[in-house]
Amino acid sequence: MTLRRYVLKRLLLTIPILIGVSAITFGMMKLLPGNVVDFLIGLSEASPRLKEQLYAQYHLDEPVYMQYLLWLRDAVTLNFGISPVSQRPVTTIIMERLPRTVLLGLASFLIAMLIGLPAGTIAAVRKGDLTDEASRVFALLGIATPNFWLGLILLYVFGVQLGWFSTIPPLQVSVTDPDLWVFMILPAITLGTASSALLMRLARSSVLEQINKDHVRMARAKGLSDRKVIVKHVVRNSLIPVVTAAALQIAFLVDGAVVVEQVFSYPGLGQKLVSAIIQRDIPVVQAAVLLIGVTIVFANLMADILYAYLDPRIRY
Repeated sequence: MTLRRYVLKRLLLTIPILIGVSAITFGMMKLLPGNVVDFLIGLSEASPRLKEQLYAQYHLDEPVYMQYLLWLRDAVTLNFGISPVSQRPVTTIIMERLPRTVLLGLASFLIAMLIGLPAGTIAAVRKGDLTDEASRVFALLGIATPNFWLGLILLYVFGVQLGWFSTIPPLQVSVTDPDLWVFMILPAITLGTASSALLMRLARSSVLEQINKDHVRMARAKGLSDRKVIVKHVVRNSLIPVVTAAALQIAFLVDGAVVVEQVFSYPGLGQKLVSAIIQRDIPVVQAAVLLIGVTIVFANLMADILYAYLDPRIRY
């Protein structure tokens, strides 16, 4: 099977998965007590006629399956309706917050790659010494430490005690604002720590596996320096599972951003999702959850395609 056919097959298989994600998202909102109209009526007295109009406006007078189909039709065109809380288009609210979350995710991913890959490689090359043991301890702590706890510690130490970073988030700023980049450092470190620990462990085991291969022994027998052997023959071949796992970490970063943004009051999509849940802003919750689910699906798709590209044997 060629790479093009493999990619096409995976794309076709993604369609029913996306439909399933949308159905689960819609069903989750239906399981919650109350609806948008109940929230609106709770804010003010409403006549039965107004209640009927609101039910018709949000298609709540239709059967559940028809409500889902109408919502799915609008979701495909990125029309998620009007937020009952802010009376603004949901798509506008999402697009205001999404670039900040994307920026945080990219910064966290970069931190994870810059720490995880070199540290895992060095630990494998120096197996058994103090560097290797220290990397194991760091990896275990990074994996076991909850994001919210690490974020609170960093915020207290570097924000409150040392005063190096502001504890008040910049509001209504674009992703090009320097204040947002500075404020993003601690959340990015918090979010990237667990990912770097996982990548470190995987890089170490992958490099150790490659070091014992015959072609590496042959390269050493030819008189190549240790540096050339590690860079050219070990690291390159050990990157296949590491790069694939790195692509899967995108899904982890999207999921973890909800917690980290809430801890630091970072003005991103994760923080908006939490506030929308508290305010019962169901259209915003549906749009945000669907976007997160779609991102995770495409992150897995990208990992599969990348793995097939790096290792052609996976196509068979």
